[in-house]
Amino acid sequence: MLNNLLTIAANDTTTSLAAVSNKEFLICSLVSLGLGLVIAFAFSIRDKKSKGFMMTLALLPVIVQVVIMLVNGNVGTGVAVMGAFGLVRFRSAPGSAQDICAIFLAMAVGLATGTDQLAVAAILAIGVSIIYLIYSFIPVGNMKRTMKQLTVTIPESLDYDGAFDDIFDSHTDSHELVSVKTTNMGSLFKLKYEVVFHSSSDEKKLIDEIRTRNGNLEIMCARAADDNEQQL
Repeated sequence: MLNNLLTIAANDTTTSLAAVSNKEFLICSLVSLGLGLVIAFAFSIRDKKSKGFMMTLALLPVIVQVVIMLVNGNVGTGVAVMGAFGLVRFRSAPGSAQDICAIFLAMAVGLATGTDQLAVAAILAIGVSIIYLIYSFIPVGNMKRTMKQLTVTIPESLDYDGAFDDIFDSHTDSHELVSVKTTNMGSLFKLKYEVVFHSSSDEKKLIDEIRTRNGNLEIMCARAADDNEQQL
């Protein structure tokens, strides 16, 4: 019985691989690599990407294309491949919404070339890349002043409720206390604010004024993370 199963599996594999000629495989692979380079270039013009991420975008279409060609209509193999893809998780730092869009575009192009839809793949890759570049150059949705995340350490004796409101009113357009955390065995509080400064020069003035009030304890100011751009 086992020999019969192995024979059937071998016959199915031979049939699937024979359905794709070497010439067709080579042309589809070259198109996948070319369109992958287009996607990698387009998504790195406005935002600088790491070399590893650009290599991923360039090679992902041809990888997906080969997988689709190997499946070649075999439902069982297709389910197994999709299950394998479902187990893959990115262990790196969360990426932005643009990164997710680029990865899905590269996969879609690989699916198109894997099913021998080269014209569709080219239109998809080039068209979406052009539209992305147009949107990236349009100043819509850009904040004129970047929101900053300000972390202030204060002693437990200082009432943090409204302790720095007068300073914030002088140097920021908006401010909000988003979290309070105890530290150093409860002897200190860490206050986390989200603030938008009037101008870049107000940042140092605000920090200097807070230092005189919190006893020169630790203060950290950083760019606030955009939750809408974090990867799930």
